[in-house]
Amino acid sequence: MNHLFRARREHLDQLRERRGLREKADIRRRPEAAVFQQCPACGTMVSERDLARALYVCPRCGHHHKISAYPRLSMLLDPNTFQELDETLTGGDPLDFPGYPDKLSGLREKTGLTEAAVTARGKINGRPVAVAVLDSRFLMGSMGVAVGEKIARLAELARKQRLPLIICSASGGARMQEGILSLMQMAKTSAALERFSAAGGLYISVLTHPTTGGVTASFASLGDITLAEPGALIGFAGPRVIEQTIGQKLPEGFQSAEYLEEHGFVDQIVPRAQLRETISRLLVLHEKGGRLRD
Repeated sequence: MNHLFRARREHLDQLRERRGLREKADIRRRPEAAVFQQCPACGTMVSERDLARALYVCPRCGHHHKISAYPRLSMLLDPNTFQELDETLTGGDPLDFPGYPDKLSGLREKTGLTEAAVTARGKINGRPVAVAVLDSRFLMGSMGVAVGEKIARLAELARKQRLPLIICSASGGARMQEGILSLMQMAKTSAALERFSAAGGLYISVLTHPTTGGVTASFASLGDITLAEPGALIGFAGPRVIEQTIGQKLPEGFQSAEYLEEHGFVDQIVPRAQLRETISRLLVLHEKGGRLRD
């Protein structure tokens, strides 16, 4: 992990100490510590240390645990190439939604994030890329004004600097606390991606668990190539809402990555340990297409 990620981790550890949440820091300081997580799929108890070594994939059943933005970026990008963009960009409270500012403040202290998306420049096996990762710890990775603006800015930067674009989505959809302004981000991000595509850019969309709502209905579904992690829930509305709307029973697992791959919505399901190399191969294969036109 390069020094930028290390600095970010140390900052998060300081926040956890102030809030009395020191378990993960203790694991690094005291190897004998035994903090375990239970796999929600098979029930296996796995130590935090072993789970981290396995990229937060259950060693018994292969279940992919949720991971936050900075660890995912450290898995994807070459060491010492991470350059975060628009780190301080935040949204407001346009509706004076009760409790919303306090909620945002608490999440910023708890997660160390300013918003639900982290955008950056970096390299994958030496090839420059523009990349965004949504973090489900921050209001379920929901898309408000700031998230939409960060994604749109990243697409514009990728177009101007002739970079392939990679977005890893994990979201509950549009952010209700910002009302119609959050819904407008669907159009804004889609328009930015259309300009990027028209200029000849390559956009790889990576769908992780869960990717739903307005994010699925906008930039997450617009990739030239769409990859997904195993078992990821991908859809717009939940199964219960859909069944109530259409009055029919849905097929088993119809919103899973596997079902969507079978029906052509997802190009390939890629285990987390293989994601970096898969993207690297795609960048090589599409290198000429990644050179944007003026």
